[in-house]
Amino acid sequence: MTSATVRPVAEATEGSGAAGPAHAPRPAPASRPEPRLRALDGLRLVAALMVAAYHYGGRGGLVTDAWGGSPQHQFPTLHTLFAYGCLGVEVFFVISGFVICMSGWGRTLTAYFASRVSRLMPAYWVAVVLVTAVFALPQVAYETVSPSDALVNLTLMQQPLGADRVLGVCWTLWVEVRFYALFAVCVVLPGANRRRVLLFSGGWLLASVLARAAREPLLDVVLMPQYAPFFIGGIGLYLIHRDRRDAHAWALTAVCFLIGQHYMVGELYNADDPNAFAHRTTLGIVAVVAFGFAAVAAIALGWLRRANWRWLTVAGALTYPFYLVHEHLGWVVIRALHRTLGVPSAATFVLTVVSMLLLAWVLNRCVEKPLTPRLRAALSRR
Repeated sequence: MTSATVRPVAEATEGSGAAGPAHAPRPAPASRPEPRLRALDGLRLVAALMVAAYHYGGRGGLVTDAWGGSPQHQFPTLHTLFAYGCLGVEVFFVISGFVICMSGWGRTLTAYFASRVSRLMPAYWVAVVLVTAVFALPQVAYETVSPSDALVNLTLMQQPLGADRVLGVCWTLWVEVRFYALFAVCVVLPGANRRRVLLFSGGWLLASVLARAAREPLLDVVLMPQYAPFFIGGIGLYLIHRDRRDAHAWALTAVCFLIGQHYMVGELYNADDPNAFAHRTTLGIVAVVAFGFAAVAAIALGWLRRANWRWLTVAGALTYPFYLVHEHLGWVVIRALHRTLGVPSAATFVLTVVSMLLLAWVLNRCVEKPLTPRLRAALSRR
């Protein structure tokens, strides 16, 4: 849920030792910006659609009210496949590790802070207000949060404060914010370089494993053992993007994949549960996690360089607002189309996704494009 533009960093080089001002080394030419990694934009949208498939047809709960029955009956075969869509979040985290390391490299702490806040908050604020307003309508059957909790949601601190969430997906933003803070303090503040990034990544990974063993709540909040391997794996893949011969980065990424798939299998494997909504297998979970790492690795290595179509940039721009609004507002659309108008399940699914993409386009054009640069400029002033 972050921008996928590569920001080059000027590397310090030593000139030749020729004597005399006439032979002073010429300044290195300014590095030309690398092209935008449009394949990364496309992968972000794929991850968002995976999550949407899970929310619309891969789980029970409130979506059952929208369909008027369990999605198991709406999608007798596909509901099992949709159940793996929740792993789109972990794919997002791998992408986020890659992009945050890329965008934080060479930036000051002020610029980094301004970039993150201006990227996250405008669309988030509007999404919170929009979902709260829609759920307050008498025609909508879902219960809204209290006015006090809705206001707290505007801070993105509702989870640690114990307030009800307006957006179901906002828990992932709380995870992202903690990652941003760790990276800012340990890498951006002292200045990013390969050695410091590797020390931060290896130290965080080891500390997260120890925190998992200690079962200390405060350590879990700070170090996020379950999600750390995905962020760190993305960081390792960015180091590989900078130098594909970096053996330390390859080793770091491989260890992160092995630990990450272990956590996901432990959390999501339910083939032995006869009452499970859908039965996820160990092989299926590992395959989806491997897909996330492999897809970002292919982009890091330049194998998808030909996937440079302009529409992928648009897809990337729609991903974040789509992710924010698709769950709860999607359920409202499903209820209206399927239960009120009698639209078949498959058509309802497709039309709901399309309608949420259109809403995301409106949010991008009317909220993000005008407000993000202004907020970034305001926060960048000293």
